[in-house]
Amino acid sequence: MIKSKPYKSWSIIILMLLIIGGGIFIWSRYSPSQPIEILLPPPGEFEGKVYLSGAVSNPGIYPIKSSDSLDDVIKRAGGLSQNASLTELQLHIPLTGEENEPQKININLADAWLLEALPGIGEAKAKAIVEYRERNGPFRTISELTKVEGIGDTIYEQIKGLITVTE
Repeated sequence: MIKSKPYKSWSIIILMLLIIGGGIFIWSRYSPSQPIEILLPPPGEFEGKVYLSGAVSNPGIYPIKSSDSLDDVIKRAGGLSQNASLTELQLHIPLTGEENEPQKININLADAWLLEALPGIGEAKAKAIVEYRERNGPFRTISELTKVEGIGDTIYEQIKGLITVTE
């Protein structure tokens, strides 16, 4: 039991160095803009999932192993968007048993730029959602989103766990 404590300490130190080193490397390659939020599971030998949002090409939930680097996770999300800012990184490591659910986007209130953060929703589809909402009033259910031109069942299935509706 005594021998496991130094192993955990070194694991945490190595993980933090990898995160800091990866952040510095990425920060040095890109221009500042909006922050990126990265949620990683606790250190140690693990396999799990990480929710990546912010200025990445495809925000969402991605598999992660203890051998993965920060750069590996960002690559799985399609890389950083052109306006990504690495001047502010947010890292959240949940407690054991803590739910790690991403915050949902309210499609009745979100501006087009926020809707673009959803997987499969680009600039044109985000504008179509806003225009549909302006013409027809607020969405009553999230499934009503499939009535918007360009949003079919495939895109709806990708984003239904990331969206919500309220008045």
